[in-house]
Amino acid sequence: MPGMVVFGRRWGIASDDLVFPGSFELFIRVLWWIGTMILFTYHKGHFDCNERGVLHSYLVGLLVVLALIILSLCAIVYVSAQGTITNPGPRRSMPALVYLRALLYLPELVWACLGAVWVSDDSKGCDPATVGAVIAAVVASWIILLFTGIGVVFVFDPLGDPRPQPPTMEPLGVRDLQSSEGSQFLSTARSLAVKVWESRLRLLCCCLPQDESHRAAFSSIAQLFSSFFSDTDLVPSDIAAGLALLHQEQDKMEKSRDPEVIVSHSPSSPIGEDLETELEKAAHCMQFAAAAYGWPLYIYSNPLTGPCKLSGDCCRSRAAEYEIVGGDHLGCHFSSILQSTGLQYRDFIHVSFHNQIYEIPFYVALDHKREAVLVAVRGTLSLKDVLTDLSAESCYAHKGICQAASYIYKKLVNDGILNQAFSIAPEYKLVITGHSLGAGAASVLAILLRNSFPTLQCYAFSPPGGLLSKALADYSKDFVISVVLGKDLVPRLSIPNMEDLKRRILKIVSNCNKPKYRILLQGCWYELFGGDPDDFPTEMDNRREEELGQPLLGEESLMIRHSSSYQSLASDDSPAHTATHLPLFLPGRVLHITEDGPSRRSCFSQVRYRADWSNEMAFRSILISPRMLADHMPDAVLRALNSLTSDRPFSLCPSSLNNSQRNTI
Repeated sequence: MPGMVVFGRRWGIASDDLVFPGSFELFIRVLWWIGTMILFTYHKGHFDCNERGVLHSYLVGLLVVLALIILSLCAIVYVSAQGTITNPGPRRSMPALVYLRALLYLPELVWACLGAVWVSDDSKGCDPATVGAVIAAVVASWIILLFTGIGVVFVFDPLGDPRPQPPTMEPLGVRDLQSSEGSQFLSTARSLAVKVWESRLRLLCCCLPQDESHRAAFSSIAQLFSSFFSDTDLVPSDIAAGLALLHQEQDKMEKSRDPEVIVSHSPSSPIGEDLETELEKAAHCMQFAAAAYGWPLYIYSNPLTGPCKLSGDCCRSRAAEYEIVGGDHLGCHFSSILQSTGLQYRDFIHVSFHNQIYEIPFYVALDHKREAVLVAVRGTLSLKDVLTDLSAESCYAHKGICQAASYIYKKLVNDGILNQAFSIAPEYKLVITGHSLGAGAASVLAILLRNSFPTLQCYAFSPPGGLLSKALADYSKDFVISVVLGKDLVPRLSIPNMEDLKRRILKIVSNCNKPKYRILLQGCWYELFGGDPDDFPTEMDNRREEELGQPLLGEESLMIRHSSSYQSLASDDSPAHTATHLPLFLPGRVLHITEDGPSRRSCFSQVRYRADWSNEMAFRSILISPRMLADHMPDAVLRALNSLTSDRPFSLCPSSLNNSQRNTI
């Protein structure tokens, strides 16, 4: 629901968000009150240890202050638990309770100061245990006051204007015909929102140099973020509740869906080139794509043996002996690549670990096993790479990734790196690969080099979903293969998909008639322990089907201005549902790898994978799952490919490996 309005401004927290923090503080306060009462009872009649009776006054006052705080917290928790996300009526008294609770911080602050004075000046001759208890109470008071201040900073919304926004249902044409006051107000608000997001990004990336390229990136990302979040009035807990409900709804739909038919061959693949052959090539290229991450991924994948194998090379650089490297930590990075790929030093043509915004590391090597000149591009590993990822403005392709691919293209062509490689092995073909950000850059790079190298191939592992226009995606199907594992988030991540996710969150949140704390509790239980998806009741249950063409009042109340990405409940397949951003797609043909069997399994169970050809339209919505991030990790993709090509299931626990079972392809 909209943020709570207190102290003359709107905050980034709703009136139903105080159940959990209030319950936690209530638990602490009750224990504190009980301990203070025990101490008071123990010293009853013996409060004159300092001959002034200050201890008696302090304990009595502390008991009274704690009792008032406990009563106010009980009221806050009870009232905050009432109603639903879009029905704040039962919580209308919450601002008054917040004012009361804030008022009680004053006597608590006074008593904390009084306790500190007593401990420092008047505690001589008193029981050390009593002095220690008072010190603990004083410290606890200051800690709670500190965390309260930190909490206020977190929920503070610089854009929290309590004034009402322009009416949601007012036609835009009518508004445009009115005086310029309204449009000027919206323009000022948008400019302020961009500045706020830009300040947040600069604070988050304070360790990066504030040069012109970084400032341009901050501005571009700030405009994207401000425009995406500007048309809703959701607080973060509303989004969390919506994601929890969406995950369970998607699981229910998946269980009721008919088994999909597995396509054994790609419709556009050459005759005789079957799925198993492509899997073997992909598994081979994934080793090089994973190696591009350098020593961090190598140590992560080999925590016991990795440090020992790399320790001899981490302290020295081989740049003087082999003039093919650049960047930082050359010894560790280069040695890890050698260990991961099994190549020799002489097989590398160029290795660059130079990393700036729009400039990502890559290496060029001779792959004698496949007779290929291989270009491997690194994925996201630094904050600069994240800024490249987030520069998602588009015309025909992702802006940040296009600039990264252009940087590598200039290095390969202008610096003569490819000419050098093909002068050594003129009969070899060109293969480009990468994972995540590297997969996107590799795909765009393959398109740029296609005319010069008609036989090139590109294997893109877990590429970003919002990458290429439909025309470029179709063009790349002849030479690019995208490999996606499970419910990986990144191949489904694009601005239209995020708009669709926002719209679905608005629907499901506004229609659910459960209180938010119950949604979050049940959602956490489901994520951790599984079970059957919650059959949550909604306010749609009692609505006639013909009424669903009209948006719910609760859903509309979450929109603070008109957005063309937002439609009513009946608009999922409506022609009127048009996107504000150009839809972008995965590159090339899509090879989708999924786990065969239940999605939740114990540690000692075995994971079997299956692979089938898919298409870019199957990734037009974001799937909520605990594995949406784990499936994106390069080691997980490599493990799945190796499991498929080695004809054996992968065991989560090595002791339970069983080679007798075979994977499904």
